[in-house]
Amino acid sequence: MQIDANPFPYHFDIAHTALVLIDMQRDFIEPGGFGETLGNNVALLEAIVPATQAVLAAWRQAAGLVVHTREAHAPDLSDCPPAKRNRGNPTLRIGDVGPMGRILVKGEPGSQIIDALAPVAGELVIDKPGKGMFYATGLHETLQQRGITHLLFGGVTTEVCVQTSMREANDRGYDGLLLEDCTESYFPHFKAAAIEMIRAQGAIVGWTAPSPALLAALHSG
Repeated sequence: MQIDANPFPYHFDIAHTALVLIDMQRDFIEPGGFGETLGNNVALLEAIVPATQAVLAAWRQAAGLVVHTREAHAPDLSDCPPAKRNRGNPTLRIGDVGPMGRILVKGEPGSQIIDALAPVAGELVIDKPGKGMFYATGLHETLQQRGITHLLFGGVTTEVCVQTSMREANDRGYDGLLLEDCTESYFPHFKAAAIEMIRAQGAIVGWTAPSPALLAALHSG
């Protein structure tokens, strides 16, 4: 199949492609969560849910592999180095009790994927202790075993966990495409800059395209 993408068309085979939704967690997306306690406007992130839902439904209909990631640490924070936990000067740190339970801790309500994009049986759910989806997760080996060579990305935030994961994927030999209306940042100009970086210099990190381009390819395929 082919997607009309930037900077040039993106070719993929569903059998060797996974849809990756990065960190669509309650604490980042929903009002009253950790993201909002930091002073962010979560409505910006909420706005991408309908487009992401449409992509997820179409990809499931096409029987493609789906990967959901969550940024979540062990309850004892053994996988959260001080350099991460102590960064900045927030009122709440990783592991502290927030509006939806302990912040970015596995099993807590805030770490769960939002209901609108909840995983179903057979989909991969990866708890990652870092910004990138490959660090300390074993995901690369799992994707290799399944013959995955191409990755379609959505999720939050564009400039942090999404871009980090795309760069990690590029270094591991995957061809990645970012769905522009299925990703967002609390800072719109960061999203715009990240998209430009990803597709610069002949797709140095990957391709980008609006989700209707993917839906059109799936419909015609």
